[in-house]
Amino acid sequence: MERTARFVERVFTATEREYCAAKGAAAAQSYAARFAAKEAFLKALKTGWRGKITWHDMEITNNAQGVPTLAIFGEARTILAATGANRIHLSLSHTTDHAVAQVILEKI
Repeated sequence: MERTARFVERVFTATEREYCAAKGAAAAQSYAARFAAKEAFLKALKTGWRGKITWHDMEITNNAQGVPTLAIFGEARTILAATGANRIHLSLSHTTDHAVAQVILEKI
């Protein structure tokens, strides 16, 4: 359990941890979907882990309507800006067995 707690703190922001913890028995599903979203963002960015990108450079929250949004900070934000993309589309889905996410970067 100690190892799991360290992983959760290393990968997820305080806001993400609070959201997922509030899900009770479904917390693992929410964590898995958010992890998938962070991975999908790195794939969309076409960099993978590079430079000083950290897990906390990406934060998945839900807006007032419950729609998941992806905020980007730090080194990841710098790299994103260099691509010229200025809109992020995020889709999350999960069941008890699977979690998937899709991120599309758009330049408008």
